[in-house]
Amino acid sequence: MTNIPIPVQLTPIQGKASDRKVWSIPLHGVWLPFFTATNAMGESNIPAEVLGAPLRLATESDGTPKFSKTGHPVLRVVRELSDQVRIVRENIAFGLLAYAGAVQKANPDAYKAQVEASQKAGEPLVQKDANTVADYLTKVKAETAEIAERELVPA
Repeated sequence: MTNIPIPVQLTPIQGKASDRKVWSIPLHGVWLPFFTATNAMGESNIPAEVLGAPLRLATESDGTPKFSKTGHPVLRVVRELSDQVRIVRENIAFGLLAYAGAVQKANPDAYKAQVEASQKAGEPLVQKDANTVADYLTKVKAETAEIAERELVPA
């Protein structure tokens, strides 16, 4: 943990260059140090060129560079690295589900009570959203009918 106060950690830093995100996690700030560490510990064997140049120029099927609509060259995360990120992501998801399953098994009554409490607490919000959508659709339907009615009246 750092000694930086929590409110400071939650405040965006102005002018800070953004890092490319892979699975919403910074590539250079998190993934590369993590995978470099796993290589150093012998837990992975990601090629040095992948860690040294994790972003590569995307190409069209004819081999020419790919450009975005804004005219910038398109960069892609190297497949070997994106595959490793996918594996970590899947393992994290599996771990979360395994934990939930273990809690359900060890304490089914408390888990069931949490589910029921959450559903009960969410019902008014779901109903409010449904009412908002229904009210909006009624309004749009009335406006559409009014416009159609005006177009049918001869000038």
